[in-house]
Order: sequence, then structure tokens, then C-alpha cells
Amino acid sequence: MNIERVKSQMRKGVLEYCILSIISKEEVYASDILQTLKDAKLIVVEGTLYPLLTRLKNDGLLNYRWEESTSGPPRKYYALTEMGQKFLNEMDATWTELVDAVNHTTSKTKK
Repeated sequence: MNIERVKSQMRKGVLEYCILSIISKEEVYASDILQTLKDAKLIVVEGTLYPLLTRLKNDGLLNYRWEESTSGPPRKYYALTEMGQKFLNEMDATWTELVDAVNHTTSKTKK
């Protein structure tokens, strides 16, 4: 079994949750999302991020606004919608349950 493939699949599984969490903190530009994910070692390329952002927008979880830039083309800034915030809250609860379940089943001590 290839551990790198397994790691990649695990990262993909939490990517949407991480992206929504990043955007929930403040309006954010796509390159800032990419940098935050890279800093967290959840390496993502633009080719992965942009389709996901589009899908989240089409699902009603995000919206965006254009802002003129003094150093190039206009920038698209993303923010959560009200529905996006509710969805993220549900994901927070699901994540907590999942972490607890994994910790329980992988614990080295007998209970």
C-alpha cells in the first residue's frame, strides 16, 4: 500500500472543511487560501482550489466580490453566506464527533 496515496485521500477528505473554516474568519482572496493550506501542509494547487470554490459558491455556501487591485487585475474575495456558516457549524460538530471516534478506536489503552 502506498502511504502517500492514503495521505492524499485523507487531505482531500478534509479540504472543504478547511477552506470553509479559513473563509469564515474574514473575506479572503484565493491566493491567501492557498498559502494558508500550504502553511498547514495541506498542499493544494490552484487547479484543485478554484473548482472547489466554484462548487461551494454554486451550492450557496460562498459568495464573492471583486475588488480592484493597484498591482494587477481585479481580485475576487470570498466570504461565507449565512447558509455557509450554518453548514460550517454542522461540519464543526461532525469533525468533533469524528475525531472523538478515531481517538477512541485508535487508543493504545484498553477501556
